[in-house]
Amino acid sequence: MVINCAFIGFGKSTTRYHLPYVLNRKDSWNVAHIFRRHAKPEEQAPIYSHIHFTSDLDEVLNDPDVKLVVVCTHADSHFEYAKRALEAGKNVLVEKPFTPTLAQAKELFALAKSKGLTVTPYQNRRFDSCFLTAKKAIESGKLGEIVEVESHFDYYRPVAETKPGLPQDGAFYGLGVHTMDQIISLFGRPDHVAYDIRSLRNKANPDDTFEAQLFYGDLKAIVKTSHLVKIDYPKFIVHGKKGSFIKYGIDQQETSLKANIMPGEPGFAADDSVGAPNYVKESEVLTNLEILERGFEQASPSTVTLAN
Repeated sequence: MVINCAFIGFGKSTTRYHLPYVLNRKDSWNVAHIFRRHAKPEEQAPIYSHIHFTSDLDEVLNDPDVKLVVVCTHADSHFEYAKRALEAGKNVLVEKPFTPTLAQAKELFALAKSKGLTVTPYQNRRFDSCFLTAKKAIESGKLGEIVEVESHFDYYRPVAETKPGLPQDGAFYGLGVHTMDQIISLFGRPDHVAYDIRSLRNKANPDDTFEAQLFYGDLKAIVKTSHLVKIDYPKFIVHGKKGSFIKYGIDQQETSLKANIMPGEPGFAADDSVGAPNYVKESEVLTNLEILERGFEQASPSTVTLAN
């Protein structure tokens, strides 16, 4: 079976994180349309010659052959585009963050259910080799009862040009949505969450530094991001009652794509770890968005308790 799909948006998300994989699976995927507001020179690349580019969204939504619409636009338009696609009878995959608010996510899930459709976020970091390796170590039982997990997504980018924005434009929504999803996929909904969300490089901008501590009884999961980490720091640190696990280095797929090494080519994402399909549950999406949204209810540092 070939899945006929269409993309809304033609930025880095589409060209780096989606199309290289979809176009490498022509036996099972066909990209029929790409909607973007304005034409771009990149559209003329031979690899895209079979794709219909359009600035008329109705051309995409009214095509009966399109069964899946992938939303790859700015976060503030995710809800609008996803809702329109669902109303047009399409299944929808939405880039992160799924929606800016918990209420919007609930509305999309309810709409999809009423129409017998699927809407889900693109939580591709569940398939990162670094995470899958840590997950394997945790689930092996060799570390015993897990008492602490620390996850990092750090950079050294000390200069930040002025780009004011909303909370969903900052690092907590942009990167925390991935790393917290990994934790939630392992341990579920936490009892309570402690936050420290800051903007260190340019006070006019949304946050660029955060630490979220998710508590599960005796287990604490720490999710951190900073743009001021110059040394090579572990990606995952896991402590259990029988031992510890440390994983350096992030998944190599993005590194390969930046070097123009595409899926299927020799050396792409060279790594020993292989992932398996993993569906993102609605409850996990809602927990993730609730943690993100409530992080801005009060000044940091702060703590909130999540209802069961």
